[in-house]
Amino acid sequence: MQQRLLFQSVTITIDASGTTKNVDSVGEAALWLFEQSAVLDGEKFKLAKQACLDALDGKNTCTECRDAFIEAVKGAHVYVDERRL
Repeated sequence: MQQRLLFQSVTITIDASGTTKNVDSVGEAALWLFEQSAVLDGEKFKLAKQACLDALDGKNTCTECRDAFIEAVKGAHVYVDERRL
């Protein structure tokens, strides 16, 4: 059975109407980042995608992935809130 690689949730906006989504795993973060590749770009965004892939491969931790994801969504202006560790 595959581990889900959970982390403390990060809330982001997912559309122009302000709808929010809680992201609480490496897989969810990776999926969102790769789905947004056509419209979002930048160094923090690329680093976050790589951090997700590395976490999925066991090369870094869920916390490192989460931290990179937070930096990317802040840079993309879709960050709302995060649960504190």
